[in-house]
Amino acid sequence: MNKVLFDTNVVLDALLNRPGFWEPAAQLFSKADRGELEGFLCATALTTIHYIGRKQVGTQRTETEIGKLLKLFEVAPVDGLVLQRALRAGFSDYEDAVVSEAAQQVGAEAIITRNARDFRKSPLHLYSPDEFLALLEAS
Repeated sequence: MNKVLFDTNVVLDALLNRPGFWEPAAQLFSKADRGELEGFLCATALTTIHYIGRKQVGTQRTETEIGKLLKLFEVAPVDGLVLQRALRAGFSDYEDAVVSEAAQQVGAEAIITRNARDFRKSPLHLYSPDEFLALLEAS
């Protein structure tokens, strides 16, 4: 399982060095950089990351980090079809439904998130960063 979409919270963990969470996220980013996995970000995640990042670390650093993300990961587009499918996906949170639908559209096999319960309606595999690292180590 090498094609995965990273949820916004995992990306923010790495970028903001969130205690207890940044290290597994950073390890997965390194694996993506080495080509050991194909990582995606939902297009809407980037706007959220910019909004939160500029408030916490400033606009310049945030934009630098987004530039790095765009080199490291592919972007899962959000188009009309994704938005329509998300409306019918049965999620309680539309944003999470959009992430799941975008992941499916690009053929991702899993979503890496710290909030798996938000994605219980998703047909994709759900892993925390620690769980996915362990899975990669075992294979």
